[in-house]
Amino acid sequence: MTERRQPRRPASLDQYTAEQLPDGADPTERGEVAHRAARALVAGGRASDDPQVHDRLVRLVEAEGLDTVAALWADSAPGTLPGALWRLYALREWVRRDPRTIAERYRLGTQRAHVADAVAGVASPPGPAEVMAVADAVLSGVYTADLAVALERAGAFCRVLVTGSALDADLVDDVDLAGRMTRGASGLLRTAEELEDAARLWRAGRLD
Repeated sequence: MTERRQPRRPASLDQYTAEQLPDGADPTERGEVAHRAARALVAGGRASDDPQVHDRLVRLVEAEGLDTVAALWADSAPGTLPGALWRLYALREWVRRDPRTIAERYRLGTQRAHVADAVAGVASPPGPAEVMAVADAVLSGVYTADLAVALERAGAFCRVLVTGSALDADLVDDVDLAGRMTRGASGLLRTAEELEDAARLWRAGRLD
């Protein structure tokens, strides 16, 4: 990638989306752009010691919009850097939009998923502020700490929510709603597994 195509600051996707990802781009080109953007953001964030840069990176979706980030990364395979970043940002956005529901299901999940709760590191008792703080801390860890640990924390967070969602579904009288909650928990479990696999790949130097 030439210097001209580097983002002006590591917390912006504007150039990647506006200049390199035109409508109708073929899947190969889109994949290459997704990987370049992911590598540039992670490398730029980890090379900086500026807290403001790290804060902008954590709040990337709020600045760029979920649709913009999804257009760049949502189609990336889970065992890739852009795929892992997409899952982390989507998870934070989900928590940010409905922290009360997430906190309640997390609280239920802690009754059984003790090990996962310890790994996720949510303060007790878990409320809306606590689950949002962990979502921020996980993304901050991508750029300031061990990326594998950040992925593992996110995976553990999802596992506690899977347990809590299953327990919550048991309390619902509406069969259709309970079924939707159970299916949502199944998808969340898959996300947890994908994040944990990505952590193993990063440690092996194979998450690209």
